[in-house]
Amino acid sequence: MATDIRVLLRGGTYRLGETFRLAPQDSGTGGHTVHWQAYPGEEPVLSGARKVTGWTLADTGRNLFRAAVPVGTGSRQLYVDGVRAERSRSGADPSGFTRTATGFTTADPRYTSWRNPTDVEVVGRNAWKHLRCLVARIEPRPAGGSEFVMAQPCWGDAGRPPHESLAYPDNGSGYRGFGGSDRADDPASGIAWIENAVENLSRPGQFYLDRPAGQLYYIPRPGEDLASADVELPLLETLVDVAGTPGHITPVNSTDARAGYTGDWKPATGRPFGDFDDDVHYSTANGSSVTFAFDGTGIAVLGERYKDSGDVDAYVDGAFDRTVALNHTVTLPSGTSERLARQTIYSKAGLPAGRHTVKLVKRSGSYLTVDAFAVTPGTVAPVHDITLHGITFAYATWLQPSGPDGYRDNQAGVLWAGSPARTVHTPGAVRVARGDRIGITGGSVRHVGGAGIELAAATRRSTVTGNRVDDTAGSGISLGEFDDFWQTDPVQHTDGNTVADNAVTRVGQDYEDAVGILVGYATDTTVAHNEIAHTPYTGISLGWGWCWADRESYGAARPRHGTSYAGNNRILDNYVHDVMRVLHDGAGIYTLGSQGFGPTRSVLAGNVVSLVGGHGIYHDEDSTYWDTHHNVVTAVTGSWVNLWQASISDNTVHDNHTDVTRARNNGTRNTITGTTTTTDGNWPAAARAVVAAAGLEPAYRRIRTPEPLTGNDSQTGDLLAPVAITYAGAWTTATGRTGNLLDDAHTTTADGAAVTFTFTGTGLSVIGEKAPDQGPLALSVDGVPKGTVDTRATTRTPRATIAEVTGLPSGRHTLTLTERGGATARIDGYTLLTGML
Repeated sequence: MATDIRVLLRGGTYRLGETFRLAPQDSGTGGHTVHWQAYPGEEPVLSGARKVTGWTLADTGRNLFRAAVPVGTGSRQLYVDGVRAERSRSGADPSGFTRTATGFTTADPRYTSWRNPTDVEVVGRNAWKHLRCLVARIEPRPAGGSEFVMAQPCWGDAGRPPHESLAYPDNGSGYRGFGGSDRADDPASGIAWIENAVENLSRPGQFYLDRPAGQLYYIPRPGEDLASADVELPLLETLVDVAGTPGHITPVNSTDARAGYTGDWKPATGRPFGDFDDDVHYSTANGSSVTFAFDGTGIAVLGERYKDSGDVDAYVDGAFDRTVALNHTVTLPSGTSERLARQTIYSKAGLPAGRHTVKLVKRSGSYLTVDAFAVTPGTVAPVHDITLHGITFAYATWLQPSGPDGYRDNQAGVLWAGSPARTVHTPGAVRVARGDRIGITGGSVRHVGGAGIELAAATRRSTVTGNRVDDTAGSGISLGEFDDFWQTDPVQHTDGNTVADNAVTRVGQDYEDAVGILVGYATDTTVAHNEIAHTPYTGISLGWGWCWADRESYGAARPRHGTSYAGNNRILDNYVHDVMRVLHDGAGIYTLGSQGFGPTRSVLAGNVVSLVGGHGIYHDEDSTYWDTHHNVVTAVTGSWVNLWQASISDNTVHDNHTDVTRARNNGTRNTITGTTTTTDGNWPAAARAVVAAAGLEPAYRRIRTPEPLTGNDSQTGDLLAPVAITYAGAWTTATGRTGNLLDDAHTTTADGAAVTFTFTGTGLSVIGEKAPDQGPLALSVDGVPKGTVDTRATTRTPRATIAEVTGLPSGRHTLTLTERGGATARIDGYTLLTGML
């Protein structure tokens, strides 16, 4: 290429019959870039959906409509005029179910007559996990009632970690599955709801896809006319795939049939060191050898390094390559030495594509340990120098949860799949794998069934900048892999990427463990100036796994150790608010796993974290070598900073600002200094400067949606929320209320008790509750009566919009609600229509 190439896409919707793919041959060359971009002033939309028409009324009593689709059509989402529909589901927390070894039982016999029981999903929540497993069959119980027999392998691994997680590195922690605790025999069902049964179609906005019959059912919301509505059924799982070669590399066990052992070898299982698949082959005899035959261009042999290991001679295709020394001692600050598991003890790259053999021969030392083999199956050829600019990507689905693997949640959209189980993660609708210098900029991703944008599998020096990511079933932006910690070749690392100035909202619409921006194993990553809001779980999560080489604090009880290439990462100047709305044990910004061994530190600085139903900044298991400073943390239910146990070590936390007095430091060699705590709303100039610099930079603020700032009922106006709340009359604060913002609400039963919101903006929504014991409230705006709003409902509905005023002239206004009649009123918070940072 003599110059850059620009491919201009005119405005309009392009319905994709298959994934749009870009491969290495589509890369820019000669230092130039291929730009796929929107025509100036126009919006091209790449859609993976089928437009559904031909609706007829199927059930007058339920206002249920039906349309024909091809038999066997698979999708998990439906959108009507751009609004996500809800898959048919039962009510929340259905009663009468008891968990068994194979599923659930209930005394209710009606489930045995359900149509398409193998399409039904049982959904559970437990702490930080969100679980979905298919039903294999529903049978009558001999004693009466119904028995749900759940599909495998999902059910077996939903109640316990699969065996891989028992090896190094630790991840997934405990037996959090269906049920109310870590106990495998907990009889509590743990069912949050039952999904995707036509029998549960009951309320407007719900749909059911009858795959065997080729029929789609939907109950319209008020005002929707299916004769003219735009009804979109997503069919494609990946809209755009920008992929180099090869794909993700996964090791195979030392027991693989391609491995041949000569000499005195023994298998060992159940060792406490963290072996791949919990076993190894080892030899104590010099001259013993292992040979592995493979097709590809490279090989890595995983084994063990320790002071009792010696030298190994390596041969490739019968020719001597080199001698490798495996005698390796890591001395921890405690003075102890460490045995390192899953080490790359030998690797060879750049072989001609084809059939090869590698042979390792033990020369010295007490042991040679072989754990796994990782083959590079083809030529390493990244796709490179491509940008996608100004393009909208919309309407995708993701079908793995509809299969026997289900959604076996570990944490944060990282799952177990297959048998034996392996780590996978929720894929992106826009996906880059083994990319180099790829740019995804100035576009939009919305209405997708997995994650929004994914930079995966050794993507390097790439950027995701200035995008609007909204309404995703999984995470918003995902970067890196979650099982490639063992890689020693820098070309195989996720390295040098930037995620900046993106607006990420309403992620986790189907998978509530999803986060706004998720980073696995990575080096030299920058996550900066993003705005993340309205998520069911964590806002930003970086890192994975624990039990690394410097973890002497675990002691003899936790001896599994290895190494990770992660480190030198940066989380800077982001604005994270209204997160942790559903699940628990997360944070506004969360880290996990080692960030190296010093002196280079990863940095978490300049961020603003507000309105979190959990911790503000959470350095979790094995977080090491973070420099956490000059952040502002306000309105969180947990600790403003949480370093909760001994493996969290060697972190410096200094010069931060908060209005929360709770902080926890139970780690090792951590320091928390220079914290400025403000409890009267009079934030110092230094805190205000952090706020002014955080979030989207001025050039990118246009990508915000009208959905703005949410605040809690107890916020009285500060640097983040220019809203003052005053209560008149007899009000009490109720805490521990599940489902409320920050788990609290102001409550009154006194006639005449009032709450006034004073705000600067063009409108305000009041968040409260609707419930059977509630009643009418008088509404006034700027002192002018505007009638009443009714907060009575047949069932408790938290976080409901109970009053709203819009279209006001920009400026200072008041909204007042007054209790009338002595019923209960509950105030939970507000949403301000202007006033974002």
